[in-house]
Amino acid sequence: MRRGTGKPIWALGAMSGTSLDGVDAAMLLTDGIGIEAFGDSDYRVYSAEEARVLRAALGRWPGEAGVAEAQAVIEAAHEALLSRFEGAEIVGFHGQTLAHEPRGRGTHQVGDGAALAEALGLPVVWDFRSADVRLGGEGAPLAPFFHFACAKWIEAERPMAFLNLGGVGNLTWLDPRCAAPEDPRACLAFDTGPANAPLNDLMMERRGLPFDEDGTLASGGRVVDGALELFLEEGYFLKMPPKSLDRDDFSLMLDLVRELDDADAAATMTAMAAAAVMQGMEHCPSSPERLLVTGGGRKNPVMMGMLRAGLDCPVEPVEAVGLDGDMLEAQAFAYLAVRVMRGLPTSGPSTTGVRAAVGGGEVSRPQG
Repeated sequence: MRRGTGKPIWALGAMSGTSLDGVDAAMLLTDGIGIEAFGDSDYRVYSAEEARVLRAALGRWPGEAGVAEAQAVIEAAHEALLSRFEGAEIVGFHGQTLAHEPRGRGTHQVGDGAALAEALGLPVVWDFRSADVRLGGEGAPLAPFFHFACAKWIEAERPMAFLNLGGVGNLTWLDPRCAAPEDPRACLAFDTGPANAPLNDLMMERRGLPFDEDGTLASGGRVVDGALELFLEEGYFLKMPPKSLDRDDFSLMLDLVRELDDADAAATMTAMAAAAVMQGMEHCPSSPERLLVTGGGRKNPVMMGMLRAGLDCPVEPVEAVGLDGDMLEAQAFAYLAVRVMRGLPTSGPSTTGVRAAVGGGEVSRPQG
């Protein structure tokens, strides 16, 4: 196994995704290159009021209304969760993405890593995306280098892919025969399109529920082909990767199903998320040997069934290879924190479109 510039250390990573359901946290033993061991993990759900505050701040930039309140929620939730862990030597803190516009105003993750470092008494690596955007990258997705390490950990021998079905869908195609994730032929990554976020918004609007549990509502509906075809006409699908999305870039989805009953709307939006993945798979350099799915979407049997029916490779949840699909992103930011601390790149031209491999992230240490 290729080693980093020091011995493996226990890192604690945290992730609050665009689904706005809560904070995931997980420990990882790594030297910044290989995975030595997976450690404890935990989850803190957002209360209804906390989720309301965060939702109200979506699309906002520093200094705008609601941002300070969202920052207070993020910092308090993370401190409460991360303080439960023992043995961490460093923390990877993603914060909460409120706005993402890499070709415009940049990217905005709320949460002060310096304040968290003081609260926890540990070095905190944060603001992972800004350096990538400043150097011409999309700033997303950032998990691909960790996916590469996971492929090495499971001893994959042929090209494969990871699909994260969170609020937004993102795909990592990788070749584990390469020596390092920054190698030009090692990884290709991009956002496929919307995944759970618009479907969750539909459920909240129509049923007052946070998501379509087990795809129950969608399973009782029919896919309306006209709405699906209009969705697939969106120019994003023709754009070559790397490419990324903001959570609300496909708000038109709700308009396309506005006249449908609840079940048909849910079925059609689920099909839209799956179809976006199918479109994205066409960009892969070669057909992957298998597609491993992480994120909340892997628990939706309707969405997984659509993917299996539409793709010509096996589609499995990451648990099939001993990984934890609820914690993979939190583990990714633990891994990236160690890479930042040790001067290793966290993204490259084939994962975010940045001009050269770059190590993003700011390191804050507690006073004294």
